[in-house]
Formats: sequence, structure tokens, C-alpha cells
Amino acid sequence: MDKRRLIAEALRRVAQRKLFLEYGTPFDHSRPFGKDNIGPYNWQVEFHNAGATYPERMMMAANRVGKTRSGAAETAMHLTGWYPDWWQGRRFDEPVDWWCGSETNEASRDIVQMALVGPVGQFGTGWIPAEALIGEPTKRQAGIGNVVDTILVRHKTGGISQCTLKTYEQGEKVWQGTSKHGIWLDEEPPMKIFTEALTRLLDKRGIMIVTRTPLAGVSEVVRHFTDAQDGSGIYVKSASWDDAPHLDEESKKRLAASYPDWERETRTRGVPLTGTGLVFPIEEERILCDPFELPRWYRRINGIDFGIDHPGAGVFLAIDPESGTVYLYDCYKARNETALYHATAMRKHGDWIPNAWPHDGHDRDKGSGEAIKNQFRQHGCYMLKEHAQYPDERGNNVNPGLDEMFEYMKTGRFKVFKTCRQWLEERRMYCREDGKVVRKFDDVISASRYAFVMRRYARPKPSETPIGSNSPVQPIAGRRRWDTG
Repeated sequence: MDKRRLIAEALRRVAQRKLFLEYGTPFDHSRPFGKDNIGPYNWQVEFHNAGATYPERMMMAANRVGKTRSGAAETAMHLTGWYPDWWQGRRFDEPVDWWCGSETNEASRDIVQMALVGPVGQFGTGWIPAEALIGEPTKRQAGIGNVVDTILVRHKTGGISQCTLKTYEQGEKVWQGTSKHGIWLDEEPPMKIFTEALTRLLDKRGIMIVTRTPLAGVSEVVRHFTDAQDGSGIYVKSASWDDAPHLDEESKKRLAASYPDWERETRTRGVPLTGTGLVFPIEEERILCDPFELPRWYRRINGIDFGIDHPGAGVFLAIDPESGTVYLYDCYKARNETALYHATAMRKHGDWIPNAWPHDGHDRDKGSGEAIKNQFRQHGCYMLKEHAQYPDERGNNVNPGLDEMFEYMKTGRFKVFKTCRQWLEERRMYCREDGKVVRKFDDVISASRYAFVMRRYARPKPSETPIGSNSPVQPIAGRRRWDTG
């Protein structure tokens, strides 16, 4: 065999092991994207691992960020029973019966089918490894050629998994039938088909995965996810072009400029197309900024959302005293964690920074009987004396704080570091319905509102100059650095 044929054979074998090579190790965000660093991004890892506790998941993302890649890769894992070492999501230890859905036959062939098995004539180059495919996938009569109907996959236990590809244009009756272990819907279906698909999952406690770009706006299916109550088993993840290191800046600028104005935020940020109900209806580019080292004279304040019956969250703000510009430079969100965990997270940038907190901080913990705000204080957090509120008739009402934040955004005085992904993710889904703010998926944004409303208490980093020096900013001997209340 000559050298060219050997190279071609080596490349063919590499292409047939895509799942192992591209999803075995998560992407290293400290290194540039390249052939030796192409694993799943941190937001994709979060989405997959959420499957352990959330049977229904939606990835509402921009175009070209990797949402179809995520759906196809996870489908291939469940069909084969192969899971990488980093996997903490749902596992199936037996062969599975799976459905995949697309809008049309063309979309099924050109997107889902291509992702799972590769192009016709090169089956085995998609996310399902060639060694796991059993024979050629069967095809159906669909008015166009080469539309795959069923894929048989060898599960690692020795059994056989089955994956059937369906479309929404076939109608809801095609979605009736037997129980399934899982269903992946690429782009959202009509509500009737969605509910039929959900019904198929009941007996086997199956999982639902929806990957979509919200060009259809805030539909019934989207509302099913975004309006879900805590504890409902429903999870939503969003992603924008900024979350996809494989997209270079020049290509992003060129492509974004080619989109119509009314589609740009949806296609590049994953924001629902009908954005009239958004609380912050402003292009993300206008509020984003690159991270920079904060001068010590910038005034700092944090915001805490305690997460009594929802995820706890924290936000870190810095204020330029000359321009009044507010910078949101860090944030976090975590579910089912203790007061000690959250207090430790809130001290990461310094225990001298004041923390704003909501009215429910007065509530007492059921176990200790201690007010929640006092628990944080006991763990070393500098807690403001009063809960977050304006010093006038606006009080702690939600809308005044949001309205003032939006006014700062429009005038260029509220900036968000590009690294604050969780805040940006919530902002894309934070909306009003019938004039009222929908209080869902707003943990980090709520924390930022508390800090913003109480920014009058923000303070610069204390001087570290020893007492007795000639520094004009030395602390006064005997004065406490702050009043802990």
C-alpha cells in the first residue's frame, strides 16, 4: 500500500472515532481552539451533566455555537453506552430506544442524520462510531432521496440500541407509539407533537433534549421551559457567539453584519426573536466589555441572592467614581449549597466589600433559627445593615431598580465583563409578560439589582499603608474599617 493510501486510511479511521476524539476531554478554556483542543465547552458540559437531575432540557442558543453538536454527541453516548470520564449526566446501562426529531425531511437528512452517521457513502463518520453501527441505516420514502429512517447501534453491553429519525411535517400521529428512553428534538416542534413526545418518555423515565435557535420567538414550547417552576425537572441553557471559541472574530463580524437588524440578536446571542417583552431590550454588544484590572480606587459592592428555594447567586460590581460607570466584573450561581459555601464565594474578591441582600435575608433558617443574613455575617461576610432598597418611596420594588439599570445600559454606564456568562445567559431570557416581570431564571440578575440599588454604600479597597505613615489615605487609628451592624 503506497503512502497516500496509508494516509487516507489513517484519516478514515480517525473520522470514524469522532465521539472519542472530540468529546473525550473538555475544552481547555485557558488555551486557544485547535486540533488538540476541541472538546466540549464548559457550557456544553454543564448542559450534559444537568441531565442527571433534569429529565427535560432545552439549549436555546445562537447559530453555529455547537447546539446540534451537543444533541448529536449525547444521543450517540446513550446509544452506545460510552460515556467520557468527565460525564456526570444521565446514564443508561442498557440498550436504548431513541427518537430524533427535525422540522422537515431535508433538515433531518442534512442536519441530524449528517451529525449522527455522516454523509451518504461515508456512514460512520458522524458522532456514532463506525464500529458501533450495525449494517446500513434504513431509509424511507420521503419525496427526496437518502432520508434515513432507522439506525441500529451496538451498545457496549452487547445489546442493540435503535434510533429512529422523525419529522414534524409528518404530523402528530407519527409521534404516537411505544415508550422511549430518550428523544432529541433539533429545533422546536408544534406543541401537540411536543406533548406526544413527552408522553413517550413516561414509562421508562426517559429524557427530553431540545436544541434550538429561537427564531420563532417565545412559543408555547419555549414557555414550557422558561416558565417552569423550581423542582419541575426542567432546565434551560443559553449560549452566544462569545461562548464559542471556534468562531473567529473576523468571521463573526462579517456574518453579524449580514443579518437583518431584527434577527441579529437571535442569531448571534440566542435571544428570542420577539424581544418586545425583554426587560433589557438592548443589543448585548452595547453593554459588553473586555475584562481589565480594576483600579483600587474603584468603589466595590456585591449582591447576594440567598437561594432559599432556588439557586443561590452572587454578583460583584465595581464603580468608576469619576464617570459613575458600573462594571459587573464577576458572578456565580450554585444550587443546593450551604450558607458557608455561598459566604466563601462572596469573599473571593475581599472580605472588605459590602454585600447587599434581599428582604428575605430577615427570614430565619429552619434548622438553626438564625436569620439568613446573620449566618453570612458569622461566616465573615460584610453585610449591610438593611436589605436592598432605595432610600425614598421606591423602596424595594423590583421595577424601579430594573428601569434604572436599563437607563444606565442605554447611556453606556452599565458594562458587563464578557466573562460573566451566567448573568448574560439570564439576561437573554429575562422578560415581562402582561407588563409583569417573569421571576424565573433571574438569580444572578436579582443579585445584580440588589447591588445596583445599594451602590451608594460601595467603597474603594482600604489602603494597606501602615498606620503612622505620611500617606494621605491612611486609616484613622482606632476607627473600625466598617460597621457590621
